[in-house]
Amino acid sequence: MKPAIISIIIFLIAAFVLYTFFSTSDQQMNNSLDISTKEFSEKINDNPGVVIDVRTDEEYQNGHLAIADHQFNLMDGEFERKLDSLDQDKTYYLYCRTGNRSGQAARLMKQKGFENVYNIGGFKELAAEGFETE
Repeated sequence: MKPAIISIIIFLIAAFVLYTFFSTSDQQMNNSLDISTKEFSEKINDNPGVVIDVRTDEEYQNGHLAIADHQFNLMDGEFERKLDSLDQDKTYYLYCRTGNRSGQAARLMKQKGFENVYNIGGFKELAAEGFETE
């Protein structure tokens, strides 16, 4: 076989191995961060923590969980600016409208060294499960 073909084959194998490694790592991180509303209900009773709504001010004003301790808007940078003021030893439960933004926020917290961070999903789902709203 020609050296060019061998190089291409080696490159493709290396690319596949790297892709598999990083996609598995991301999947494992997401799975460890995302918890169901039932799991949240159990965890919040056993291990109370700080509940943060990462939606916009308008979304928050239109309804939020009564147990929300903070509302830090992820989309305008407020959430990231507030991270330095949070105690990394506490447990954090994050939610938004659907769980997407809170998942992003949870990953950001993990990257910044927070250990006990959970994405508890979307507001409507949490409200439908019986969590008190305001």
